[in-house]
This record gives sequence, C-alpha cells and structure tokens, in this order.
Amino acid sequence: QLQLVESGGGLVQPGGSLRLSCAASGFTLDYYAIAWFRQAPGKERERISCISPSGGSTNYADSVKGRFTISRDNAKNTVYLQMNSLKPEDTAVYYCAAGPAVACYGGGVHSWGKGTLVTVSS
Repeated sequence: QLQLVESGGGLVQPGGSLRLSCAASGFTLDYYAIAWFRQAPGKERERISCISPSGGSTNYADSVKGRFTISRDNAKNTVYLQMNSLKPEDTAVYYCAAGPAVACYGGGVHSWGKGTLVTVSS
C-alpha cells in the first residue's frame, strides 16, 4: 500500500519560509510523479506544484511561481516543497500525492497523504 506522510507545516509570519516534506513508505518514489496540493478553508483544492519521477521536470501554479520550489531526493524517498516569501493567503492544508509520470501534465494522482497545516499570520 502506498503511503505518503507530509511534515513541516506550522505557524510562520508573513515573509517567512517553511520547508514541507513528503515521505513515502511501502514503495519507492523513483517511478512516481509527486504533486503538491493545498486547500484553504472554504476554498477548492488547488494543485500548486508537480515534479517528474526523475526530478528533471517541474511545474508550478501562478499563485506560487517564483516563491515555492519543489525538489526530490529519491535516495531518501522524499519530496520537498520549499516555500519562501509566504503570504497570509498561503494558509492552507498542504497535501502531497503520487501518480504516474503523466500526472505532471494533466494526468491524475492516486495516492494521497493526510496533509500538514500551514498558517501564515502575524
């Protein structure tokens, strides 16, 4: 069974930074694209970033482009989301999800973590 566990969320002031981690257990991440999503209270879930299995291709939503960076360390079976210049509107539960390589190009994902809460507030 594919299991993903997010960590690294918390409370941060506007302008601050956080790094989220998405760790896999029960399978190796090497063959999967990993996407990060977020869902703010009362809003629809938003896909914000995706990274290909090799890490050679990434994409970002306009809302986070230039501030967030996705990366992966397949040796550690972990994907990261570095979030800089955080804004109050980044407050949300952040989820990672795994899917086939095409997941970064309009394809779906099939395995989800339970999420980690990020709160940006002074």
